Amino acid sequence: MHSHWELSVLRTWFLSTIHEEFRGGKINIQQTQRLLEKLNIRCHYAHVKHVFKDTDRQRTGRITIEEFRSVYRVIAHREEIVEIFNTYSENRKFLSENNLVKFLTQEQFAVEINLSNTSEIIEKYEPIDEIKNEHQMSLEGFTRYMCSPECLVFKQECKEVYQDMTQPLSDYFISSSHNTYLISDQLVGPSDLWGYVSALVKGCRCLEIDCWDGSQNEPIVYHGYTLTSKLLFKTVIQAIHKYAFMTSEYPVVLSLENHCSPSQQEVMADILHTTFGESLLSDVLDDFQDRLPSPEALKFKILVKNKKIGTLMETRARKGSDKHGLVGEWEEEVLEAEEEEEEWKEPESRDSFLLKIKQEKDTETQKSLGIVLFRKKVRKLKIAMALSDLVIYTKAEKFRNFQHSRLYQQFNENNSIGESQARKLSKMRVHEFLFHTKKFITRVYPKMTRADSSNFNPQEFWNLGCQMVALNFQTPGLPMDLQNGKFLDNGGAGYILKPYFLRDMASNYNPSETSADSLPVTLSIRLISGIQLPVNTSPSRADTLVIIEVYGVPNDHTKQQTRVIKRNAFSPKWNETFTFIIQVPELALIRFVVENQGLIAGNEFLGQYTLPVLCMNKGYRRVPLLSKTGESLEPSSLFIYVWYIRE
Repeated sequence: MHSHWELSVLRTWFLSTIHEEFRGGKINIQQTQRLLEKLNIRCHYAHVKHVFKDTDRQRTGRITIEEFRSVYRVIAHREEIVEIFNTYSENRKFLSENNLVKFLTQEQFAVEINLSNTSEIIEKYEPIDEIKNEHQMSLEGFTRYMCSPECLVFKQECKEVYQDMTQPLSDYFISSSHNTYLISDQLVGPSDLWGYVSALVKGCRCLEIDCWDGSQNEPIVYHGYTLTSKLLFKTVIQAIHKYAFMTSEYPVVLSLENHCSPSQQEVMADILHTTFGESLLSDVLDDFQDRLPSPEALKFKILVKNKKIGTLMETRARKGSDKHGLVGEWEEEVLEAEEEEEEWKEPESRDSFLLKIKQEKDTETQKSLGIVLFRKKVRKLKIAMALSDLVIYTKAEKFRNFQHSRLYQQFNENNSIGESQARKLSKMRVHEFLFHTKKFITRVYPKMTRADSSNFNPQEFWNLGCQMVALNFQTPGLPMDLQNGKFLDNGGAGYILKPYFLRDMASNYNPSETSADSLPVTLSIRLISGIQLPVNTSPSRADTLVIIEVYGVPNDHTKQQTRVIKRNAFSPKWNETFTFIIQVPELALIRFVVENQGLIAGNEFLGQYTLPVLCMNKGYRRVPLLSKTGESLEPSSLFIYVWYIRE
């Protein structure tokens, strides 16, 4: 029970805050939501509407000040938080600073917490001045604190760049995209600068640019031999220049799929020079003439990934000389349309075939028709020296086999391997694969049959130490959830230092076996409740459940599911505990998925959140939910208790 003084203080604070809004008498639902936000209670309109409707007994669409107090209590009151508050409050009315210290150390596993820290918390979150002046915290203040960013599941220290950034580039996972210019499918969809902008804003550090000859000596970017729309190479580079270092200051790699003639390659080189200026890496760094530099050494630099003629020392010797007009030849096997069939010798026939694909409604048929467009063909690619000399530490080298790479591949040469070949190598040559990725930057990209821009699970290739696992960033779903979750770490810099066992040549690590190179983690999660879960229907009609999934090495991959809470998306309570033993926590991601149970059409996705296991805070934490496309659904979240121990 509240004391008379306490009730007086609470009532005075509450009424003084809301009084102005009720000068006209009653308020409607929009005013109700605005007033709740003024009281620092964030809520979805669907949930406010649901509670408002229950409170508006006369169905007038307007409520009194007393009815608003009822709405406030329903939305702001969280029984699970009241229980925690009462456990640490000596009188079940207020938390003293000492009580708050005890809660933070015992439940939140905070270290070096003192009265100065708790004083700051009270000052920041306690809304009632009289209580704040007594150096205490009311339930209202405690609830605000528990719903604040300070109590999120993602560790604060992981939001900053905290890893060693002075190791060679090959020692890092690098956020990478595939066909970055596409924002839809691979055959007939649009190309758009937004593909580059959105990828860079998400922290992507390796962008793919397919370059082709355009009219009036202007190189263009599009998916060759398809009906995807075309962009000027120049405007792509200008967009990249504008956004390259907005999210991260670490180097951006431009992976060129170069199909241009030597004359247009010279135009490309000139555009790169003119646009990026000093940011363009065009020579070896003095301290890194025979080894890869680090992300730290390459801050704010743009690297060009392309075929290269000759060695780095030959490039340096040429520096300052007139390179204009010099051309080298490179024979390679490329993915190109092989014009075997008579009707495809004319571009118009190819375009009509593409239109046929576009009009085909069955996705699988579309895919199979699309595959016909691409065949392997050996051709001689002519490379302009002006472009070749811009390739320094990211020389594209065709992958032959691991033995050839071990004998002949140079430190600045890196390989691109299709997902199917990479998967086969991971099964047949796992130890050689692991050895290879410890030395050389290896890029894995989606197979060409993914005409719908679908993605593979990137985890299987991160497990092998592949640095650049390139995904179609425009396609939402599990693979991109894992991608976004993994690269939340290290301040979202787009570079994550690989675990030591993926860098150490002496390591016996094998993703298919329980590794002695890593200490297992026993992780326990008590899923307490949901907070205003996102719904496409009335909150009282949703049957909600949560799936907790672990992605990592094969032995760690598992998932567990809660029971279904019927007809409640507003404040479902599960109070279920799940335990996971994770053998290789350095590579493990955990994904929370909220669904609405559907008996006929299957479950409906409501929201998810993915993060690295080792970036989880212990204690009572909030899991913020994201939409299918990665947008925040705040205040929709899960309330959990996390505990783990490393063996």
